[in-house]
Amino acid sequence: MRILAIESTCDETAAAIVTDSFEVLSSVVASQEALHQEFKGVVPEIAARAHVQTILPVIDETLKRAGLTLSELDAIAVANEPGLAGSLLVGVVAAKALCVAHNIPLVAVNHLQAHIFACRLAAQKDVFPCVGLIASGGHSNLYCCHSPLDFEPLGGTIDDAAGEAFDKVATMLNLPYPGGPAISKVAENGDPRAFAFPRPLLKDATNLDFSFSGLKTAVRYQVAGQGQVDFSELNLSDQTVADVAASFQAAVVDCLVGKSLLALKRTGLGVLCVGGGVAANHLLRKRLQQACTEVAAELHIAPLALCTDNAVMGAIAIERLQSGLTEDLSLDINPGLRRIGRMT
Repeated sequence: MRILAIESTCDETAAAIVTDSFEVLSSVVASQEALHQEFKGVVPEIAARAHVQTILPVIDETLKRAGLTLSELDAIAVANEPGLAGSLLVGVVAAKALCVAHNIPLVAVNHLQAHIFACRLAAQKDVFPCVGLIASGGHSNLYCCHSPLDFEPLGGTIDDAAGEAFDKVATMLNLPYPGGPAISKVAENGDPRAFAFPRPLLKDATNLDFSFSGLKTAVRYQVAGQGQVDFSELNLSDQTVADVAASFQAAVVDCLVGKSLLALKRTGLGVLCVGGGVAANHLLRKRLQQACTEVAAELHIAPLALCTDNAVMGAIAIERLQSGLTEDLSLDINPGLRRIGRMT
Protein backbone atom coordinates (compact mmCIF):
# COMPACT_ATOMS: atom_id res chain seq x y z
CA MET A 1 0.00 0.00 0.00
CA ARG A 2 1.32 3.43 -0.98
CA ILE A 3 -0.16 6.73 0.10
CA LEU A 4 0.56 10.34 -0.72
CA ALA A 5 0.45 12.53 2.40
CA ILE A 6 -0.02 16.30 2.12
CA GLU A 7 0.82 18.80 4.85
CA SER A 8 -0.07 22.52 4.74
CA THR A 9 -1.25 23.36 8.25
CA CYS A 10 0.96 26.42 8.75
CA ASP A 11 3.95 27.67 6.76
CA GLU A 12 5.52 24.56 5.24
CA THR A 13 4.16 22.99 2.09
CA ALA A 14 5.06 19.32 2.25
CA ALA A 15 4.28 16.02 0.62
CA ALA A 16 5.56 12.49 1.13
CA ILE A 17 4.88 9.01 -0.14
CA VAL A 18 4.93 6.23 2.45
CA THR A 19 4.03 2.56 2.43
CA ASP A 20 2.03 0.45 4.87
CA SER A 21 5.34 -0.83 6.22
CA PHE A 22 6.21 2.82 6.98
CA GLU A 23 8.89 3.02 4.33
CA VAL A 24 9.40 6.58 3.11
CA LEU A 25 9.64 6.54 -0.67
CA SER A 26 10.02 10.30 -0.99
CA SER A 27 9.59 13.49 1.00
CA VAL A 28 9.61 17.15 -0.05
CA VAL A 29 9.26 20.22 2.16
CA ALA A 30 9.03 23.77 0.83
CA SER A 31 9.73 26.25 3.63
CA GLN A 32 8.26 29.74 3.80
CA GLU A 33 10.70 30.92 6.45
CA ALA A 34 12.17 33.68 4.28
CA LEU A 35 8.70 35.09 3.52
CA HIS A 36 7.85 35.58 7.20
CA GLN A 37 11.21 36.74 8.59
CA GLU A 38 10.38 40.40 8.01
CA PHE A 39 7.30 40.07 10.22
CA LYS A 40 8.97 37.98 12.98
CA GLY A 41 6.16 35.45 12.70
CA VAL A 42 3.82 33.66 10.32
CA VAL A 43 1.39 35.91 8.45
CA PRO A 44 -1.66 33.72 7.62
CA GLU A 45 -2.55 35.35 4.30
CA ILE A 46 1.03 35.22 3.04
CA ALA A 47 1.24 31.58 4.12
CA ALA A 48 -1.95 30.63 2.27
CA ARG A 49 -0.87 32.35 -0.94
CA ALA A 50 2.51 30.64 -0.83
CA HIS A 51 0.83 27.25 -0.41
CA VAL A 52 -1.27 27.92 -3.54
CA GLN A 53 1.90 28.59 -5.53
CA THR A 54 3.93 25.64 -4.27
CA ILE A 55 1.58 22.75 -3.48
CA LEU A 56 1.32 21.29 -6.97
CA PRO A 57 5.07 21.57 -7.70
CA VAL A 58 5.79 19.95 -4.31
CA ILE A 59 3.40 17.06 -5.04
CA ASP A 60 4.85 16.65 -8.53
CA GLU A 61 8.41 16.54 -7.19
CA THR A 62 7.40 14.01 -4.52
CA LEU A 63 5.94 11.69 -7.16
CA LYS A 64 9.02 12.05 -9.36
CA ARG A 65 11.40 11.18 -6.53
CA ALA A 66 9.36 8.07 -5.73
CA GLY A 67 9.12 7.10 -9.39
CA LEU A 68 5.33 6.87 -9.17
CA THR A 69 2.25 8.33 -10.80
CA LEU A 70 -0.98 9.29 -9.06
CA SER A 71 -2.75 6.28 -10.54
CA GLU A 72 -0.33 4.00 -8.68
CA LEU A 73 -1.33 5.34 -5.27
CA ASP A 74 -3.75 3.59 -2.91
CA ALA A 75 -4.89 6.72 -1.06
CA ILE A 76 -4.23 10.42 -0.50
CA ALA A 77 -3.97 11.73 3.04
CA VAL A 78 -4.20 15.37 4.04
CA ALA A 79 -3.93 17.23 7.33
CA ASN A 80 -7.24 19.00 7.89
CA GLU A 81 -6.87 19.98 11.56
CA PRO A 82 -5.71 21.98 13.46
CA GLY A 83 -3.88 24.87 11.78
CA LEU A 84 -4.31 28.14 9.90
CA ALA A 85 -7.61 28.16 8.05
CA GLY A 86 -6.28 29.41 4.71
CA SER A 87 -3.32 27.06 4.78
CA LEU A 88 -5.48 24.05 5.62
CA LEU A 89 -7.89 24.85 2.82
CA VAL A 90 -5.17 24.75 0.18
CA GLY A 91 -4.09 21.26 1.19
CA VAL A 92 -7.60 19.86 1.57
CA VAL A 93 -8.80 21.26 -1.76
CA ALA A 94 -5.75 19.90 -3.56
CA ALA A 95 -6.21 16.46 -2.00
CA LYS A 96 -9.90 16.35 -2.89
CA ALA A 97 -9.22 17.34 -6.49
CA LEU A 98 -6.63 14.61 -6.92
CA CYS A 99 -8.89 12.02 -5.33
CA VAL A 100 -11.76 12.90 -7.66
CA ALA A 101 -9.56 12.98 -10.75
CA HIS A 102 -8.00 9.59 -10.07
CA ASN A 103 -10.73 7.86 -8.04
CA ILE A 104 -8.46 7.47 -5.01
CA PRO A 105 -9.65 7.22 -1.36
CA LEU A 106 -9.28 10.34 0.80
CA VAL A 107 -7.94 10.09 4.37
CA ALA A 108 -7.99 12.87 6.97
CA VAL A 109 -5.00 13.43 9.24
CA ASN A 110 -4.97 15.20 12.59
CA HIS A 111 -1.78 17.26 12.67
CA LEU A 112 -1.26 16.82 16.42
CA GLN A 113 -1.70 13.06 16.36
CA ALA A 114 0.74 12.98 13.46
CA HIS A 115 3.41 14.79 15.51
CA ILE A 116 3.31 12.00 18.09
CA PHE A 117 3.16 9.35 15.38
CA ALA A 118 6.54 10.63 14.19
CA CYS A 119 7.95 9.03 17.34
CA ARG A 120 6.43 5.69 16.34
CA LEU A 121 7.99 6.02 12.87
CA ALA A 122 11.44 6.70 14.33
CA ALA A 123 11.17 3.93 16.93
CA GLN A 124 10.10 1.40 14.29
CA LYS A 125 7.92 -0.24 16.90
CA ASP A 126 4.64 0.34 18.70
CA VAL A 127 4.96 3.07 21.33
CA PHE A 128 1.32 3.18 22.43
CA PRO A 129 -0.15 3.69 24.96
CA CYS A 130 1.99 6.64 26.00
CA VAL A 131 1.96 10.18 27.30
CA GLY A 132 2.28 12.53 24.35
CA LEU A 133 3.85 15.99 24.64
CA ILE A 134 3.36 18.29 21.66
CA ALA A 135 5.44 21.47 21.88
CA SER A 136 5.41 23.77 18.88
CA GLY A 137 4.77 27.33 17.74
CA GLY A 138 1.03 26.90 18.05
CA HIS A 139 0.58 24.11 20.59
CA SER A 140 1.82 23.01 23.99
CA ASN A 141 -0.35 20.04 24.94
CA LEU A 142 -0.17 16.84 26.94
CA TYR A 143 -2.24 13.79 26.00
CA CYS A 144 -2.83 10.29 27.20
CA CYS A 145 -2.41 8.51 23.88
CA HIS A 146 -4.35 5.27 24.22
CA SER A 147 -3.60 4.43 20.58
CA PRO A 148 -2.37 6.28 17.49
CA LEU A 149 -5.93 7.48 16.88
CA ASP A 150 -7.27 7.94 20.42
CA PHE A 151 -5.84 10.91 22.34
CA GLU A 152 -7.30 11.99 25.68
CA PRO A 153 -6.35 15.56 26.68
CA LEU A 154 -4.47 15.94 29.96
CA GLY A 155 -3.53 19.61 29.81
CA GLY A 156 -2.44 22.41 27.54
CA THR A 157 -1.36 26.01 27.41
CA ILE A 158 -3.82 28.52 28.78
CA ASP A 159 -2.20 31.37 26.81
CA ASP A 160 0.95 31.33 24.64
CA ALA A 161 2.43 28.14 23.24
CA ALA A 162 6.09 27.46 23.98
CA GLY A 163 7.22 28.10 20.41
CA GLU A 164 5.22 31.30 20.27
CA ALA A 165 6.98 32.51 23.41
CA PHE A 166 10.37 31.67 21.87
CA ASP A 167 9.52 33.78 18.80
CA LYS A 168 8.35 36.76 20.87
CA VAL A 169 11.35 36.71 23.20
CA ALA A 170 13.66 36.47 20.20
CA THR A 171 12.06 39.67 18.88
CA MET A 172 12.75 41.38 22.21
CA LEU A 173 16.39 40.36 21.96
CA ASN A 174 16.67 41.41 18.29
CA LEU A 175 17.35 37.83 17.24
CA PRO A 176 16.23 36.46 13.86
CA TYR A 177 13.07 34.49 13.13
CA PRO A 178 12.35 31.69 13.83
CA GLY A 179 13.08 32.39 17.47
CA GLY A 180 13.60 28.88 18.78
CA PRO A 181 16.85 28.05 16.94
CA ALA A 182 18.13 31.61 17.42
CA ILE A 183 17.63 31.60 21.18
CA SER A 184 19.07 28.10 21.51
CA LYS A 185 22.22 29.18 19.67
CA VAL A 186 22.98 32.33 21.67
CA ALA A 187 22.01 30.60 24.92
CA GLU A 188 25.05 28.36 24.54
CA ASN A 189 27.17 31.31 25.70
CA GLY A 190 24.79 32.40 28.45
CA ASP A 191 24.25 31.66 32.13
CA PRO A 192 20.86 29.98 32.71
CA ARG A 193 20.95 31.19 36.34
CA ALA A 194 21.64 34.82 35.51
CA PHE A 195 17.98 35.82 35.75
CA ALA A 196 15.37 34.23 38.00
CA PHE A 197 12.50 34.06 35.54
CA PRO A 198 9.25 32.45 36.74
CA ARG A 199 8.16 28.88 36.00
CA PRO A 200 4.38 29.43 35.71
CA LEU A 201 2.19 26.61 37.07
CA LEU A 202 5.21 24.33 37.54
CA LYS A 203 4.57 23.80 41.24
CA ASP A 204 0.83 23.36 40.76
CA ALA A 205 0.34 19.61 40.94
CA THR A 206 -3.43 19.90 40.56
CA ASN A 207 -3.32 20.30 36.77
CA LEU A 208 -1.17 19.63 33.74
CA ASP A 209 -1.56 23.02 32.10
CA PHE A 210 1.16 25.30 30.79
CA SER A 211 1.39 29.09 30.82
CA PHE A 212 4.12 31.04 29.06
CA SER A 213 2.61 34.52 28.80
CA GLY A 214 3.80 35.60 32.24
CA LEU A 215 7.28 34.28 31.55
CA LYS A 216 7.38 36.25 28.31
CA THR A 217 6.28 39.39 30.18
CA ALA A 218 8.97 38.86 32.82
CA VAL A 219 11.60 38.81 30.07
CA ARG A 220 10.14 41.98 28.60
CA TYR A 221 10.38 43.82 31.91
CA GLN A 222 13.94 42.58 32.40
CA VAL A 223 15.23 43.84 29.07
CA ALA A 224 13.08 46.93 28.53
CA GLY A 225 11.21 47.85 31.70
CA GLN A 226 7.55 48.84 31.60
CA GLY A 227 5.80 51.01 29.06
CA GLN A 228 6.08 51.28 25.29
CA VAL A 229 9.46 50.48 23.80
CA ASP A 230 11.07 49.86 20.42
CA PHE A 231 13.08 46.69 21.00
CA SER A 232 15.27 47.43 17.99
CA GLU A 233 16.61 50.47 19.84
CA LEU A 234 17.69 48.56 22.94
CA ASN A 235 21.44 48.48 23.42
CA LEU A 236 21.93 45.13 25.13
CA SER A 237 25.39 43.64 25.37
CA ASP A 238 26.03 40.29 23.71
CA GLN A 239 26.49 38.70 27.14
CA THR A 240 23.21 40.10 28.43
CA VAL A 241 21.39 38.74 25.38
CA ALA A 242 23.01 35.35 25.92
CA ASP A 243 22.17 35.32 29.63
CA VAL A 244 18.54 36.34 29.05
CA ALA A 245 18.19 33.72 26.31
CA ALA A 246 19.70 30.99 28.47
CA SER A 247 17.59 31.91 31.51
CA PHE A 248 14.39 32.07 29.47
CA GLN A 249 15.12 28.78 27.71
CA ALA A 250 15.81 27.08 31.05
CA ALA A 251 12.46 28.27 32.41
CA VAL A 252 10.53 26.92 29.40
CA VAL A 253 12.34 23.60 29.56
CA ASP A 254 11.70 23.27 33.29
CA CYS A 255 7.97 23.72 32.69
CA LEU A 256 7.78 21.24 29.82
CA VAL A 257 9.84 18.60 31.60
CA GLY A 258 8.13 19.05 34.96
CA LYS A 259 4.59 18.72 33.60
CA SER A 260 5.59 15.76 31.42
CA LEU A 261 6.88 13.91 34.47
CA LEU A 262 3.68 14.75 36.34
CA ALA A 263 1.67 13.37 33.41
CA LEU A 264 3.60 10.10 33.54
CA LYS A 265 2.95 9.84 37.26
CA ARG A 266 -0.71 10.80 36.92
CA THR A 267 -1.42 8.23 34.18
CA GLY A 268 0.83 5.47 35.45
CA LEU A 269 2.28 5.08 31.95
CA GLY A 270 5.95 4.37 31.36
CA VAL A 271 6.39 5.82 27.87
CA LEU A 272 6.73 9.48 26.89
CA CYS A 273 6.58 10.56 23.22
CA VAL A 274 7.51 14.11 22.24
CA GLY A 275 6.93 15.92 18.96
CA GLY A 276 6.62 19.41 17.49
CA GLY A 277 9.09 22.10 16.50
CA VAL A 278 10.18 22.89 20.07
CA ALA A 279 11.12 19.22 20.47
CA ALA A 280 14.16 20.06 18.33
CA ASN A 281 15.57 22.15 21.18
CA HIS A 282 18.82 20.57 22.35
CA LEU A 283 18.41 21.44 26.03
CA LEU A 284 14.85 20.10 26.12
CA ARG A 285 15.93 16.80 24.55
CA LYS A 286 18.80 16.47 27.02
CA ARG A 287 16.69 17.28 30.07
CA LEU A 288 13.85 14.97 29.02
CA GLN A 289 16.31 12.11 28.62
CA GLN A 290 17.80 12.74 32.04
CA ALA A 291 14.37 13.00 33.66
CA CYS A 292 13.01 9.85 32.03
CA THR A 293 16.12 7.91 32.99
CA GLU A 294 15.62 8.95 36.60
CA VAL A 295 12.04 7.65 36.69
CA ALA A 296 12.77 4.59 34.51
CA ALA A 297 10.46 5.80 31.72
CA GLU A 298 10.95 5.08 28.04
CA LEU A 299 11.47 8.24 25.99
CA HIS A 300 10.85 8.73 22.28
CA ILE A 301 11.51 12.14 20.73
CA ALA A 302 10.85 12.74 17.06
CA PRO A 303 14.09 13.00 15.06
CA LEU A 304 15.04 16.54 14.13
CA ALA A 305 13.82 16.17 10.55
CA LEU A 306 10.37 15.15 11.80
CA CYS A 307 10.01 17.77 14.57
CA THR A 308 9.11 20.67 12.32
CA ASP A 309 6.08 20.30 10.05
CA ASN A 310 6.50 17.61 7.41
CA ALA A 311 4.36 15.15 5.48
CA VAL A 312 6.17 11.96 6.50
CA MET A 313 4.30 11.96 9.80
CA GLY A 314 1.15 11.80 7.69
CA ALA A 315 1.91 8.07 7.62
CA ILE A 316 -0.55 7.94 10.51
CA ALA A 317 -3.13 7.75 7.69
CA ILE A 318 -2.10 4.09 7.32
CA GLU A 319 -3.60 3.49 10.76
CA ARG A 320 -6.84 5.10 9.67
CA LEU A 321 -6.96 3.15 6.43
CA GLN A 322 -6.37 -0.13 8.23
CA SER A 323 -9.23 0.77 10.56
CA GLY A 324 -11.50 1.40 7.57
CA LEU A 325 -11.60 5.16 8.11
CA THR A 326 -11.81 7.22 4.91
CA GLU A 327 -13.52 10.49 4.06
CA ASP A 328 -15.98 11.69 1.45
CA LEU A 329 -15.80 15.01 -0.35
CA SER A 330 -17.64 16.77 2.46
CA LEU A 331 -14.41 16.73 4.47
CA ASP A 332 -13.90 20.19 5.94
CA ILE A 333 -11.08 21.93 7.74
CA ASN A 334 -11.03 22.39 11.51
CA PRO A 335 -8.55 25.16 12.41
CA GLY A 336 -9.16 24.31 16.07
CA LEU A 337 -7.61 25.75 19.18
CA ARG A 338 -4.36 25.28 21.04
CA ARG A 339 -6.21 23.07 23.46
CA ILE A 340 -8.74 20.68 22.02
CA GLY A 341 -10.85 17.80 23.23
CA ARG A 342 -10.43 14.07 22.84
CA MET A 343 -9.17 13.15 19.37
CA THR A 344 -10.39 9.91 17.82
